[in-house]
Amino acid sequence: MSERTAGASRADLVADAALALLAERGMRGLTHRAVDQAAGLPQGSTSNLARTRQALLELAVRRLAEREARVLALHEMPDPRAGADSLVDALALAAHRALTRNRELTVARYELALEATRRPELRAYFDAAGARFRDQLTALVTGLGSTEPDRHSLSLIAWADGLMFSCVAGSFSARVPSLAEVRADLRELLAGMLGRP
Repeated sequence: MSERTAGASRADLVADAALALLAERGMRGLTHRAVDQAAGLPQGSTSNLARTRQALLELAVRRLAEREARVLALHEMPDPRAGADSLVDALALAAHRALTRNRELTVARYELALEATRRPELRAYFDAAGARFRDQLTALVTGLGSTEPDRHSLSLIAWADGLMFSCVAGSFSARVPSLAEVRADLRELLAGMLGRP
């Protein structure tokens, strides 16, 4: 059993299989039957947990948020009083983890994000799941002295999303930047926002 599903509940097992299918086959490859097969469960198990496609997608989004919180190590984000360099180090490590050890999860997130553009009910669920990180990042840049924390957190998230998309699914997918390169980019970005050298 993989690290992803070790000790997981049946709902988590189904959600993990759904995320793996999204990364491997895209949205068209996500069916209740395919999830049963990928999870190694009896036929009908996924339908018992998530009767509709919307319910299955919501289950996947919930699990995605849980797993990404671990990748991003939200519980390890520094106190702003530790300074900008501590935040740069933490954010760079989180972004690099998403690009390397967690590429499959990152691809699944983009599949779900695109599907949410066509399903308003999923959009609300997807956005709510991502609010935890956005709110924490806004608080961190506020603590660092940002005069426009909402705009600055949006810029940081947009930069990270752009980097991850480019390196996982875009034109830079053959070359993942090093942790040092990600850290240097973030340091420059944050220094510009905070008006520091």
